[in-house]
Amino acid sequence: MKLTYRLAALAALIATPLPAFAATINAVMYKNPQCSCCESYANYLEHNGFKVEIKPVNNLSQISSDAGVPADLEGCHTLMVDGYVVDGLVPVDIVKKLLAERPAIAGITLAGMPAGAPGMGGEKDGTWTIYAFTKDGKAPTVYATE
Repeated sequence: MKLTYRLAALAALIATPLPAFAATINAVMYKNPQCSCCESYANYLEHNGFKVEIKPVNNLSQISSDAGVPADLEGCHTLMVDGYVVDGLVPVDIVKKLLAERPAIAGITLAGMPAGAPGMGGEKDGTWTIYAFTKDGKAPTVYATE
């Protein structure tokens, strides 16, 4: 009787699916030491499957430029993730789209610090345009809108 009970319990345990754990996406964020929205954005990413290492720097514009981000499209931080650059407060679904599609670009950017963007306060006002850029100096193209 005890053996039957143990076998039934073991069978039930084996048949019970374990929760699926999504792979963590590692990223490094370069940010201005005084910018607090960047830390909020990193927290937002971490709640969506990313592990973000934050590196405060005093030469963010140079890091963005070296990564290929056009000067007029720079965001408030530069994120390096899986071979791509994500500049600014790009919504996580668009970052994940980039990582899934793997286009032949250097990265994407949401210029400035638009109200309502992840990490920023306020209400979203209008459509955001996320641009794709390459390191060869070609004109940026629209990657997504939200």
